[in-house]
Amino acid sequence: MRNAFAQELVRLATEDRRIVLLSGDIGNRLFDAFKRHYPERFYNCGVAEANMTSMAAGMAMCGLRPITYTIASFNTIRCLEQIKIDIAYHHLPVIIVGVGSGLSYAELGATHHSCDDIAFLRSLPNMQIIAPADPQEVRLALRAALRQDYPVYLRLGKKGEPAIHDQEPIFHIGKGIVIREGKDVCLLGTGTIMPVVLAAADELEKRGISTQVVHFHTLKPLDETLLARIFSEVRVVVTVEEHNLIGGFGSSVAEWFSIGPAKRASLLCKGITDRFFCMAGNQDYARVHFGLTPEGIAGDAEKRLKEKDDHRC
Repeated sequence: MRNAFAQELVRLATEDRRIVLLSGDIGNRLFDAFKRHYPERFYNCGVAEANMTSMAAGMAMCGLRPITYTIASFNTIRCLEQIKIDIAYHHLPVIIVGVGSGLSYAELGATHHSCDDIAFLRSLPNMQIIAPADPQEVRLALRAALRQDYPVYLRLGKKGEPAIHDQEPIFHIGKGIVIREGKDVCLLGTGTIMPVVLAAADELEKRGISTQVVHFHTLKPLDETLLARIFSEVRVVVTVEEHNLIGGFGSSVAEWFSIGPAKRASLLCKGITDRFFCMAGNQDYARVHFGLTPEGIAGDAEKRLKEKDDHRC
């Protein structure tokens, strides 16, 4: 993902001289091509994320299109006040890029885990939040973000994320992407957990359960029109995210679910339970710990579907 971001950034910077990149002392070799082509538009701000955020705000006020880049936990929580007051309050078109989202840096401990970033930034007015699922979506998301006059948080993984699309999808901020059709269960995923979601759909199909898969790359604004259609078509909807269940993607769907008329489908939210991951292990190990596996997701979805059928009887 980060390689796709760096490559697309160079291409877009060729077209738009307003683009400037601010790095929080990370990605030095990653951005060699950008620095070689546009040395006057690259700023290594060091381990000073709050200052970097305020610098970006000032640049945006002067007509530039600044992009801040560092590890997700550092580029959000460490400088939350600056994002709130300097960027969101002033409605500035700054793109905040958090790399290594969720448990991508699981083995480095809680300082490097970003399982609360969505919750914090989702509560800020004017903020848009995008979590691409694969390198192709990263390129599309960056292009779309640069067309906005809003602040955007771009939540990326780290490296090695597989492609989930056979061809380039139609990508619009605030519009989900239907990857597979199905009539019993719908799995709604967001971000880098999508390969696990697709594998869970495969597992459900093996059990004779027709499964729809939809990627909600945009967490704010939420595609409420698509949600309304999905909840009217299937019997169980499962949200899956690599984020705390409090305040994340599932919470945003649950908030929508609680408003308006009763829905045909029931809702189940899968994510990180409200505790720190204090064990030693990589991202895959952490996902197993929290039940974010194809078998775990499929098992819980099947159980909820049976409960719904029993209730109808």
